[in-house]
Amino acid sequence: MFTTTGSRGLYKAPLSKGLLLVLNCLTVMLTLLPQYQELFVYTLQVTQHQVWRLLFGRLICLDVKDAFCSSLLIYNFRIFERRFGTRKFASFLFGTWVLSALMDFLLAQAFQFLFDYEVEELPAGLIAPVFSLFVPFYRLIPSMPVTQVLGHIHITNKSLVYIVGLQLLTSGPFMWLVALSGLISGGLYHSNFLWMQKLLFVPAWVSCIGRYILEPLFSTSQPSSETPVGMGATLDIQRQQRMDILDQQLMLAQYNESTRNTRPQPQPQPGFLQWTRLFPSLRQRGPNRPPMQPRPQAEAPPSTQSPLLDNSPVAEEQVALLVEMGFTRTDALEALRASNNDINMATNFLLQH
Repeated sequence: MFTTTGSRGLYKAPLSKGLLLVLNCLTVMLTLLPQYQELFVYTLQVTQHQVWRLLFGRLICLDVKDAFCSSLLIYNFRIFERRFGTRKFASFLFGTWVLSALMDFLLAQAFQFLFDYEVEELPAGLIAPVFSLFVPFYRLIPSMPVTQVLGHIHITNKSLVYIVGLQLLTSGPFMWLVALSGLISGGLYHSNFLWMQKLLFVPAWVSCIGRYILEPLFSTSQPSSETPVGMGATLDIQRQQRMDILDQQLMLAQYNESTRNTRPQPQPQPGFLQWTRLFPSLRQRGPNRPPMQPRPQAEAPPSTQSPLLDNSPVAEEQVALLVEMGFTRTDALEALRASNNDINMATNFLLQH
């Protein structure tokens, strides 16, 4: 598990899905019709009759490799749309898109002043806002170790995202200028420098129009294991999902224990950190696993109920805090119960799903 984006695809991310579909389709069309690519070149030397180049040249990629890498990054960064909502995510992209246009010009002028070289063309596409998303990705998404390479190089859940960003950074001669512009714009907007979040945002009426017109076109149905594909297949899907959730929760528990090793450890409690003892045969999947002995003190839970859920009390203020972040009350309750009422672990769990 190299990323923290979960396994629900583009569910609750209609803006990310729309950007992936529309922008990539336009890139493919311009690739098939190269005679029209000159109309979408992103150049800083524009006349009063070519101001539209600043709009289309900073939206549509002319290079397929750049479009592919930026699409991978947008897909990974869709977690911010799930967490903050579509309007705030759109406001972040719009604000950084406007700021990066100014930063592109300032950095190009500084480069010309320092090295006496005039920058005329820059890489086209939604590159700068994509790089600006690395700022909240670095600051808000926790890094968890996954494995090691050669015994010294640590691979975390965020490594693949940084590798894709490095690949995009090295794909063009002046891609570094656009990337630096995006990082500066993302830092300024994320820190709300000079109240930029109140100056550059998507109005409520635009959000309403998009909700009723565009969102139905790009919305994704919620993935469900209740698809009528047969009782056996449904149970296998549910069992596999439970195993995946257990693996993710165990990884989060190991990471939190390693970061809190200086604190006194509480007494072991039955539940989250004791799953390997309560369920010793979870790793032995398939038809060859040994039969489990029935527990005399309690009946087995029904097959439709996840073993992560119990009747432990959940603090209502923590549920309200997760609901304010944009998660549903049901998901918040499940995450808090699965994490033994740990708000940080519950938040990480919801970000992965």
